[in-house]
This record gives sequence, structure tokens and C-alpha cells, in this order.
Amino acid sequence: MISTDSIVVASSDQVSSDLAGEIVMLNLKNGTYYGLDDVGARIWGLIQEPRPVAAVRDAILGEYEVEPERCERDLLALLRELQDSGLIEVKDAATA
Repeated sequence: MISTDSIVVASSDQVSSDLAGEIVMLNLKNGTYYGLDDVGARIWGLIQEPRPVAAVRDAILGEYEVEPERCERDLLALLRELQDSGLIEVKDAATA
């Protein structure tokens, strides 16, 4: 379960490339490609090093005009999708 206290980082089992502000990623384990739009690309950039979800949320709130509740909800949904796709690693803050 991902929460705002979780620590997230891009998995080492993927490669990614910036294509005009969007990100394309390849999961090296299953050979599947994924893509992120500009906001997703910004989030991807933020999680290249281990970072608390709350810090990612706060960075996005500072850069985009979005309601805090929607930002957190959408961020957690994206991170769950990335985790399910094997593109990020998630650790509980207590065990990180």
C-alpha cells in the first residue's frame, strides 16, 4: 500500500528516455513500454532518487495549479500503476 509516508524511487529494472517533455520507459523484465505525459514526466524526474511521496506531492503543488486533494489522489493512483508495472520501488518510511 502506498501512502504519503512511503518512499518511492524508479526501479533499476527499467530504462527511460525524455521525448519532447514526455517520458517513455521500458520494463527490462517484461519488455513492455510505458509512457508518461508532461506532469507524469515531472513526477518521474522527482523519483529518480528515493523520495517521500509527500515531498513529490508538495513539489507538484508548488509547480502546478491543482487542488491538494486531487493532486494527492492522482499522484497515489499514478504511483500504484507504476508499482504494478514494475517501474518503481516502494518502501515504508519506517523500513527505508
